[in-house]
Amino acid sequence: MGFRRMGWHELLWVGRLLVLMQLLHGVFGWGKDGHFAVCKIAEEYLTKDALATVKELLPDSAGGELASVCSWADDVRWHYHWSSPLHYVDTPDFKCNYKYCRDCHDAAGHKDHCVTGAIFNYTKQLFSAYQGYSPQLSYNLTEALMFLAHFIGDVHQPLHVGFLGDLGGNTITVRWYRRKTNLHHVWDTMIIDSAVKTLYGSDLATMIQAIQRNITDAWSNDVSSWENCGHNQTVCPNLYASESVRMACKFAYRNATPGSTLEDEYFLSRLPIVEKRLAQGGIRLAAVLNRLFNSEVKIAQA
Repeated sequence: MGFRRMGWHELLWVGRLLVLMQLLHGVFGWGKDGHFAVCKIAEEYLTKDALATVKELLPDSAGGELASVCSWADDVRWHYHWSSPLHYVDTPDFKCNYKYCRDCHDAAGHKDHCVTGAIFNYTKQLFSAYQGYSPQLSYNLTEALMFLAHFIGDVHQPLHVGFLGDLGGNTITVRWYRRKTNLHHVWDTMIIDSAVKTLYGSDLATMIQAIQRNITDAWSNDVSSWENCGHNQTVCPNLYASESVRMACKFAYRNATPGSTLEDEYFLSRLPIVEKRLAQGGIRLAAVLNRLFNSEVKIAQA
C-alpha cells in the first residue's frame, strides 16, 4: 500500500513545521551527550543518602541511572509546551551580564519563566517534599528531579545565557568545518561530537573519564568553590548564569560572526571551556542533590 500524495497546503504546513523545528532545535540545551556527561559526572559525587533517594525517585525506565534520563526534559518539550522557555535565559545584547529581575521572564513577560527560575522552582519542590513542609502539595517529584538535573546542565552551556537579539546564537549562521549550522548548535552538540570522534575514539565514556581525571587532578583545587553557594543556599543558579554569559562573550561569540567558518582554531580553543562547564555542571548538580537529600529522612509522600 503506497503513501498518499500530500496536497499543497499540507506540504506548506509540513515545511513550516520543519523550519520551526530547526529554529527551535538549539534552544533546548546541551545535546544528549552533553546532558549524559553532566549527570554521569554528578553520579560519582553523590553521597550514599542522596544516591539512594535519587534511585527511589527515578522512573523504572532509568534502570537506576540518572544519566539515562538527563535528556528527558528535551524529549517532552513538544508535549509540555510551557516548559520551552525554561531551558534558557536571554540577556541584553553585548551587556555580558545577567540579572535575575531583569532577565528571567519568557517572551510574553511572565516572570520567573527561565532556566534560573526553573532551577529555583524544582529545587524548592524537592526540598519542600523531602523535608515534609508541604505534604498537601502533590508535586511530581520524579519529574522535578529530571527537570532539575537537566536545567542545571543547561545553565552551564554558555549560549543558554546568550543575547536576546540572536536568541543565544540560534540566528547566527556559521559553518562548522564544511557543515552549515548555527552558533548555538555548535555549542550544544558539535564541539562535543567533534571531540568524541577525533580525540576520544568515538567513545563518549572516554571523554567523560578524561573530564573526571581533570576534576581530580587539574581542577582539584577548584571543586570546593564550584560546590559552594554561600549563605547556606541549596542552589545558586544566578552564579552559574553569570558565569555562562561571561563565557559566551569571551569565547562563544568571539570570532564567530554570521557566515564565518569555524575550524580547528575555534574548536581546539573552545573545547577546554566546554569540558570545564560539563564538569562544573556535574559537580554542582551532585552538590545540590547532596544538600537536598542529606539525611535518612524519607521523602514525604503527597
